[in-house]
Amino acid sequence: MRSRLPRTWKAILWGDRERWGLSPDIGDPDWSNWLSNLTDFYDDNQRNGIGLRVNEAGYRIMREVNIDGKDILEIGPGDIRHTSHWVGKPSSIQLVDVNGEMLKRGAESLRKLQLEVHLNNVHRSSFELPLSENSVDVAVSFYSLEHIAQLPGYVKELHRVLRPEGVLVGAIPTEGSLAWGVGRMLTSRRWLKKYTSINPDKIICWEHPNFGDDIIRLLDAEFLRVSVSTWPFPRAPLDLNLIIKFVYRKTDSVTKIP
Repeated sequence: MRSRLPRTWKAILWGDRERWGLSPDIGDPDWSNWLSNLTDFYDDNQRNGIGLRVNEAGYRIMREVNIDGKDILEIGPGDIRHTSHWVGKPSSIQLVDVNGEMLKRGAESLRKLQLEVHLNNVHRSSFELPLSENSVDVAVSFYSLEHIAQLPGYVKELHRVLRPEGVLVGAIPTEGSLAWGVGRMLTSRRWLKKYTSINPDKIICWEHPNFGDDIIRLLDAEFLRVSVSTWPFPRAPLDLNLIIKFVYRKTDSVTKIP
């Protein structure tokens, strides 16, 4: 659908990518303002209402992966609200994020589980993971791959750190779909207009440089697809859905999915 719409509509739904590009201008006052408001935005939009329901629908994909005794990598952990869906208890967990505050939140969420937890604060412009090759059994990524500007290199990094037959599991928004764009108009765009002076057309394309369908194509090229599904309408086109859930496996023989 997005290829058929005029630029003005595209800018409202998915950010003005032609004007502002996909990489944030770190000297831009809107970007600085956004970073200052990020925690409040997260709490108001992701931990309550429709945002909480959408996120929870993605977390259920964890039921398809046994993580008992495994070494886990969690990318962009947030509050790690998917633990209720775990099958088994991991041996250790590596948390990776560009936001130190979110790392602290993740560690706090895991404290009661008495796990071996390691925090890795990485720079936003870097796609390299501070982990050794073949060092984790399961990589978990919920609502983070859409944020990574250098995603092709990052996907290769995920492949590098996973052990043979290791698993990548998670979910992403259907960024670039009509449903996601309209939903954002009614939620996060409205929040930005109400509580800040930030131009949403900048922040949307800087925070979500990757469209959902493009992300899946990258994962298909690097990993073996185990399962990919959409929510809330599994049999409907992407434009009518809000999230994509996935499980991939690292293997020497990758079957390409059209």
